[in-house]
Parts: sequence; structure tokens; C-alpha cells
Amino acid sequence: MTEPTPSPLEPLRQRLAARGEVRSGTVVGFDGDDVVVRLDDDPDVASARVPGYDLSWRRVEHPSEICGTGQRITGEVMGADGQGRVLLSTKACEDEPLRHFLLGIERGSVVTGTVTSVHAFGVFVRIDGESPHPVHDGTGFVRIPELSWSGFGHPAEVVRPGQRVTGEVLVADTRQGQVSLSLKALQEDPWDRLGAGVGDAVPGVVTRLVPFGAFVRVAQDVEGLVHVDDLGGRAVEEGQELQVRIVEIDRPRRRIRLAPAG
Repeated sequence: MTEPTPSPLEPLRQRLAARGEVRSGTVVGFDGDDVVVRLDDDPDVASARVPGYDLSWRRVEHPSEICGTGQRITGEVMGADGQGRVLLSTKACEDEPLRHFLLGIERGSVVTGTVTSVHAFGVFVRIDGESPHPVHDGTGFVRIPELSWSGFGHPAEVVRPGQRVTGEVLVADTRQGQVSLSLKALQEDPWDRLGAGVGDAVPGVVTRLVPFGAFVRVAQDVEGLVHVDDLGGRAVEEGQELQVRIVEIDRPRRRIRLAPAG
């Protein structure tokens, strides 16, 4: 019986099976801003590459400022490039206390920390027990959608530097050196307080006018849409009280379709 021909992709599959694991090798050269590496378990070929942006937390003009040909190097497996070479992140292994801390954080766990800075793009948090971050002023980060169920114009309306916060861990990323947090996950979902269903008539307040209709707040932090076709030419304005009927509730997409009740 003829043995099946091994797939040429099998070595690559075996390498990628170790995604997230740490691999070591020897620097054999540079390809632009990238470092070319010969892995210890594949000594005959240049089997790995470290992209310049994943080399170090330090900012350098060229990777030769950090490592040289013949130097030993260790990185975390991220995937593979188009040529089948393993992609490594040496940055993920550069700060051992940071890596050890991140590996000890589990998704879904609840952590507490102190807000260190507030920006238009999100909020940095120094999590209790973390070591100093090599770049940022905190390992924890809360993106805008994860701050609160309530609407706000700027994160500074929700939290302030020095404030103690508690959040749920969404992911701990050794490559980014970051713990993504959600404060909203530990807050009561306003949809749970709606207290009305399809067919019910409820009072509301017009909050926004758009070309395709009007948004109406029917409960705290819960808005629904009255489509322009359902308005039937009726003029409404922001701030106006309006009796509406719930036509449809799409909980997964967090949408409510409304129509005038009378």
C-alpha cells in the first residue's frame, strides 16, 4: 500500500499549533525593519520573522539597534506570514514581570484598579498588583463602548483620574501588553428595566430627529425608532413628549421599533 504524500503545509501547521507559545532561535539577518530568525527546532532554514513593530517596546530607527546577527532571540508565536515563516513577537517576552502578570489574568475575571488617564479614545487603568508598564500608565484599558450603558460625550463624564473602578476582563493580551476591561459588564443592563413588551403603549420623549424618523427614549438609557413612514407626515421635535406603541423588540441587536400610539 502506497504511503500518502505528506502535505507541504504540514510543517507550517505544526508550527502554528504552538500559537501563543514561546519559541527561541538565532538572528540570521534583517529584511527591512523585520528580523529574520532560524528557530532552534528548524535549524536549516530561516523559519521565523519578527515584524519591526513587534520587536520591542523601545522605539528604534532599525532593529539592528536591538539585536544583531548570531544573537539569540525569544518570542511568542503569533501566526505565519505568506511565505510560511512563523511570526514572532519578542516584545511580548521583553518585560518578564508584565508577561507573568498578564498570563495570570483570566478572561471573565473581575479586577479592581485606579484610573490613571482619560482620553477621547479610552481610559487607562492601573490594575491592583501589576508591575509598572514599559510604555503606558496602566496595564488595563477600557474602550469607549465598554465604559457605560449611558450615553456620554467624553469619557471624562464617566470616570476621572484617581478614581477606583472595577471591571470584567475581556482579554489579556501579552503582545499588546494590555488587559481589555469592561466597566459596563458589571452594571445593570437598562434593557432589563424596560418593563414593557410588544404591543404595549408607553410614554416617551423625542431625543433625536434623523432623515428616516425620530428616536424616542422609552426608559432610562433605552431608545427606540419611530420610522418616518409610521409618523405619516406628523411633525415632531426634540424634547417633545410622545405616546408610542412598541412594535418590535430586537434584543440581540438592541433595537426597538416604535409607532405613534394614537
